[in-house]
Amino acid sequence: MTADGALGAGSAGFDRSLVAVVTVSYGSEDVLPAFLGGLADEIAAGMDVVVADNAPSTGSPVPGIVERAGARYLALDANHGYGGAVNRAVATLPASVEWVLVSNPDVVLDPGVIAALVATGSQAPAIGSVGPAVLTPEGEVYPSAREVPSIRSGVGHALFANLWPENPWTTRYHRSNDTGSQRDAGWLSGSCVLVRRSAFEAVGGFDEEFFMYFEDVDLGYRLGLAGFRNVYQPAVSVVHTGAHSTRSHRAAMVAAHHDSARRFLQKKYRGWRLAPVRWTLGVGLAIRSRIAERRARD
Repeated sequence: MTADGALGAGSAGFDRSLVAVVTVSYGSEDVLPAFLGGLADEIAAGMDVVVADNAPSTGSPVPGIVERAGARYLALDANHGYGGAVNRAVATLPASVEWVLVSNPDVVLDPGVIAALVATGSQAPAIGSVGPAVLTPEGEVYPSAREVPSIRSGVGHALFANLWPENPWTTRYHRSNDTGSQRDAGWLSGSCVLVRRSAFEAVGGFDEEFFMYFEDVDLGYRLGLAGFRNVYQPAVSVVHTGAHSTRSHRAAMVAAHHDSARRFLQKKYRGWRLAPVRWTLGVGLAIRSRIAERRARD
């Protein structure tokens, strides 16, 4: 969904040669047609749309779906994870591309969304990434623009999010009361985020040690350290239908999420002096992971 006014007004004169879209497929044939269908006008106008396939196989319908949509299919030699696949796709883009929309394939994009995000990113050269409001299929706003986890918010969120959803640590981390206007964020959800290519490459792209989950947290954190801004633009929105490729392995995905959270916090709080901090955070995440895994199996 796009907003009326300045953000949506620039679509007609939008230079699509400066923008590319990258998505990652892993058994995504059920959602790719809708995703690529939402980009039909952009593809017809010459925008480079790349589908990086982390699970290419003989007889897969994915290459045909991509070809029929007019997008570009990139078969990878192995499953490199979300961030790794995006990095490889970005490396294939023409040098002229200045902006890259990184999106899950189970996101629905309306016409004008990309132009509006680019318009926001172009407001200042220090803006390294821009994220829209991310809606659930029911129309609820997902907390997609959050603070970088700190010691206090990390432990509080880890321990109480499942037992006390409205606790102050989770509210602060999610920025739950601050979703209505453009603002800076610590990081933006990788489910749909526009990145300035020069900024993305300046920080080395996604850290491939995060095979699944928290690669977006880490990217936003490193962009911030490098002096770039992560900007949330709720004047435009996309619908994220859900983690289609992980529904059958919910408990395993919960464990992977908490493992990545632990990896990020250990990376942020390095050094022997912070060993007690890492231990405390690890305990909190382990408790939360066990609770969440048990619920996922029920």
